[in-house]
Amino acid sequence: MCRRSQAAAAMALSGVRVLELGGLAPAPLCGMILADFGARVVRVDRLTRSPAASDVQGRGKRSLALDLKRPQGAAVLRRLCRGADVLIEPFRHGVMEKLGLGPEVLLQENPSLIYARLTGFGQTGKYAKSAGHDINYLALSGVLSNLGRKDENPYAPVNLLADFAGGGVMCALGIVIALYERATSGRGQIIDASMVEGVAYLSSFLWKSQNAGIWSRPRGENLLDGGAPFYEIYRTSDGKFMAVGAIEPQFYEQLIKGLGLDSNELPMQMSISDWPEMKKKFASIFAQKTQAEWCSIFDGTDACVTPVLSLNDVASHQHNKQRSSFIKNDQGEISPRPAPLLSRTPAVPSCERDPFIGEHTEEILLENGFTKQEIAKLHSDKIIGFSKPKANL
Repeated sequence: MCRRSQAAAAMALSGVRVLELGGLAPAPLCGMILADFGARVVRVDRLTRSPAASDVQGRGKRSLALDLKRPQGAAVLRRLCRGADVLIEPFRHGVMEKLGLGPEVLLQENPSLIYARLTGFGQTGKYAKSAGHDINYLALSGVLSNLGRKDENPYAPVNLLADFAGGGVMCALGIVIALYERATSGRGQIIDASMVEGVAYLSSFLWKSQNAGIWSRPRGENLLDGGAPFYEIYRTSDGKFMAVGAIEPQFYEQLIKGLGLDSNELPMQMSISDWPEMKKKFASIFAQKTQAEWCSIFDGTDACVTPVLSLNDVASHQHNKQRSSFIKNDQGEISPRPAPLLSRTPAVPSCERDPFIGEHTEEILLENGFTKQEIAKLHSDKIIGFSKPKANL
């Protein structure tokens, strides 16, 4: 799955030039998605970066270290944007304008530029200039109020929903949509990607199904939020877990059979008053066998029962191995293969290590028409940086 030049040329986003301003989790994922599918992504880093702000999603990117807070640095970015297709910026409302790099400036110089603004609260509204994190965006979207167990506070999962799904993935979708439209109009546009709105949009099913009875009970007592015994996670005898999602009656019947029970001797599946007692019964049965033993019982059935795999185990699972769902880079690090899988122009992710900050500064500037003399002056003025101080200028 390592990228080769011929394979890269055949990818769906081949030829798309992206500038990604270095930031935290959502923007790096957005840039990595574009890079995985063939875009040439340059990550514009600060000259120095704290370990906490390091980009672990730098696959397929190159790094240019640049001080945007100084006018000479902002001028370098403006020049780069004239030849770019996409700019991804992750700063709070008003930051880019203060640097003289707002969309009204950059789009005037390059009308075909797609200017993607990825923030928590969006470019307008009461919280536009406020700090926040995944849990805050999730809270304001309404989604957090639906997450959690019965009689407990709402529970925020790891920062997958707002940061990555509502932020990084939705922003990448917006960029691809804008690129598609630009093929007809020839014009760029501004993308206002709010993580609050992104995760709210992801939750459309919750909104659309409110009158379907699925969410009519308090949090943690409904069909899909931990209330039902047949949509639950159970501990096995070896301390591992099995995930059960046997919603449909025919699947539920196979679950009951696999557990060694007789449905004629049990309450009706949708008898909500019996759900707590049934959960206890199922839990006691699952606790009697190991995860591997339960897999041997349920694999190949339609009981909708699967093992809860750890990150250490997931790549070696037979199904994932058969699909090559996980890849290994040159350093032996395992990560998910880009998705979805395209039949003609699949992603061919880079297997090289992530770039060092400023590793490709000179290379990128030369490609964009800067002379060696200009680069040397920018370096001596500490406007740009290199990962190797002895770079040959």
